[in-house]
Amino acid sequence: MQETPLRVAVIIGSTREGRVGEKVGRWFTERAAERADVELCVVDLIDFDFPARYPDRATARMRDFVSEIGRADAFVVVTPEYNRSFPASLKQAIDYAYDEWRTKPVAFVSYGHGSRGLYAVEQLRSVFTELHTVTLRNGVSINLLDDTGEDRDRAAALMLDQLGWWGLALREARAARPYVS
Repeated sequence: MQETPLRVAVIIGSTREGRVGEKVGRWFTERAAERADVELCVVDLIDFDFPARYPDRATARMRDFVSEIGRADAFVVVTPEYNRSFPASLKQAIDYAYDEWRTKPVAFVSYGHGSRGLYAVEQLRSVFTELHTVTLRNGVSINLLDDTGEDRDRAAALMLDQLGWWGLALREARAARPYVS
């Protein structure tokens, strides 16, 4: 019996001018697209015109984003590290969804200088824990000043293997019984 591929939303979290996130996201999706067990959907936050303030009613673009999150079985968040944290654009987007994140795995591809974006990932783990997700221990962390592609490729393969395991396990669990919140 053939498993239905895991629908993975790759969220590119930076909207900054001159960002590296699009290049990092493209590198990751090229690796992930080689796998038959995943179906990718790139959710680039630069494509969403979110309001500057949280409105009384969700805008069409907010609803579009939340729908993408709801359809996904798992997530890969591509994030830079800005001042030992993650971008405000990413936090804003994360907060637009709530139940749609629940009981799904989240993996991270982070980048930066020196720390490779790991401070951003540690803060994101706290945010996603509050949303009842499972964050993966293994991820991909890229030092923009000194990085080898071979190590990065191995890290991505391991992370995708683990994301697949968690994604399928949690998808089956959600289908078998409602989550207790």
